[in-house]
Amino acid sequence: MSMTLVRNFRLAVNKVAFRPASSLRIQDFQEFKTIASSSKPLLTVCLIGFPLQVVNCHSKINEMSGNTDYKSANSIYDFTVKDTHGEEVSLEKYKGNVVLIVNIASQCGLTKNNYAKLTVLKEKYGEQGLKILNFPCNQFGSQMPESDGEPMVCHLRDAKADIGDVFQKVDVNGKDAHPLYNFLKEKQKGTLGNGIKWNFTKFLVNKEGIPVNRYAPTTDPMDISKDIEKLL
Repeated sequence: MSMTLVRNFRLAVNKVAFRPASSLRIQDFQEFKTIASSSKPLLTVCLIGFPLQVVNCHSKINEMSGNTDYKSANSIYDFTVKDTHGEEVSLEKYKGNVVLIVNIASQCGLTKNNYAKLTVLKEKYGEQGLKILNFPCNQFGSQMPESDGEPMVCHLRDAKADIGDVFQKVDVNGKDAHPLYNFLKEKQKGTLGNGIKWNFTKFLVNKEGIPVNRYAPTTDPMDISKDIEKLL
């Protein structure tokens, strides 16, 4: 074993091994993973407290953060998101429901129609098992300036947009894209590339949590009705 490998591993271990397990945070495991990544033969080893305990560090990080790598996910139920007030929500909550996932914006030319029609879809199919999950996104023309929490709630109330559950702002493209969106784009590829093209791209997910269709931003929500009915 090379001295460099030993030195790197010692640095990684020192981040977590000499502190009580109860005081460790997700960030500590993530920092451990980053440091230990140069020591791949030892990457799956963590030393946590005494006596020594061997665990899969990558799996531990994912377990604590509530999100798996999108490439290994089987359904949307493998992901955890935060609601607009910052509370973590496991998407297992929606198991057995048909789900429509939408990236929303407040100042887009498509906003008025989509808010109105998503409200109609919720009213029409909500009791039959349709859940609409809305993810504000400011990546397209900075058209979602409202902050999370009360400002977002007030905006939707003032817009009379009773569109379903609303979550924290996310990136849907790029290196900081939420893993859920990476999963959606992987399962339902887009035209001319998988990236989300604009506000109000829609993903339809069946009762098993599998994305089954993707709709362009300009698709009227009511035009999705027949596809929704087939899945309910």
